[in-house]
Amino acid sequence: MITQKTKYALKSLMVMADEMARDGTALRIEEIAERSGAPKRFLEHILLDLKRAGFIGSRRGRKGGYELIKNPRRISIAMILRLIDGPMAPLPCLSRKAYQRCEDCKDEETCRVRAVFGGFYSAYILMIESLTLADLMEDSQPLERFSLSEAAAGE
Repeated sequence: MITQKTKYALKSLMVMADEMARDGTALRIEEIAERSGAPKRFLEHILLDLKRAGFIGSRRGRKGGYELIKNPRRISIAMILRLIDGPMAPLPCLSRKAYQRCEDCKDEETCRVRAVFGGFYSAYILMIESLTLADLMEDSQPLERFSLSEAAAGE
């Protein structure tokens, strides 16, 4: 499950991507908060994280604000999830970026828990890394690309 913070980050990026597609105007934090539904105080921290990661930039002055500086097709949903929530792996021994051997594991090669979780995690990673901000912008039903029924996608 993704956190509320990640949802606000994604919604804020979509607001800025919409604006980029229109006329490229920088948006004040108040405008982003209003359009995305994110509380302004919470959004300030999120936007700083997104700026440090190089997804958005800021302009000073009268026409200042935040703007998307990276192409939405180059922003994978996995990048945002990792930036905001940290590692996505269900087990530390499956993480590519934050690998740690499980304390109670004698042999990763024969670990059945790792094998089961590794199988579905691989499928999840392939799917989530292929989805981009542009997919969220263009596609009201992005999971249909992966032939998932609503029942399978609902839990």
